[in-house]
Amino acid sequence: MNAYLKKLSIDDGADIYAMLQEMPKDENGLMNNAHGLSYEDFKQWLVTNDNMANGIGLEDWMVPQITYWLYVDGNPVGIVKLRTRLTDKLREDGGHVGYGIAPSHRGKGYGALLIKTMTIEAAALGIDRILLTINSNNTPSIKIAVNNGGIIEKIFNEKHFIWIDCQKHATFA
Repeated sequence: MNAYLKKLSIDDGADIYAMLQEMPKDENGLMNNAHGLSYEDFKQWLVTNDNMANGIGLEDWMVPQITYWLYVDGNPVGIVKLRTRLTDKLREDGGHVGYGIAPSHRGKGYGALLIKTMTIEAAALGIDRILLTINSNNTPSIKIAVNNGGIIEKIFNEKHFIWIDCQKHATFA
């Protein structure tokens, strides 16, 4: 299996568009704002998200967020969004990472692979550890985080707050 993360590009095309149309608009806290867009609007969505990664056009409450695609054997199977820093609000709702695997690719271990590769990417960006805030009823994501070395800091308001040390993964990359 050949798997890797690819950073969002304004040149992304039909394969990414098709994957995002398969994924729900809002599932377990991951907002897929590309769902339901026309292809032309999707191309503008790419520009907006590229700007967001570069800190351009952010509202006061926002932080830079980099979007990546998980590719497996040349096909996009998932999305992950990495916030480069946390605000007090993000420490309570959102964390560093939001991710999802396209429904047709679930149950194949790609969620665990995505989180592992994301921790390596975060370490390369100078982020020592990442926070995931996971709905308490999302057992698969909780297991993925814990199996990737995540430590449950607390359970509050029906959310698990799980920290993963990125340096551990980077050491083994």
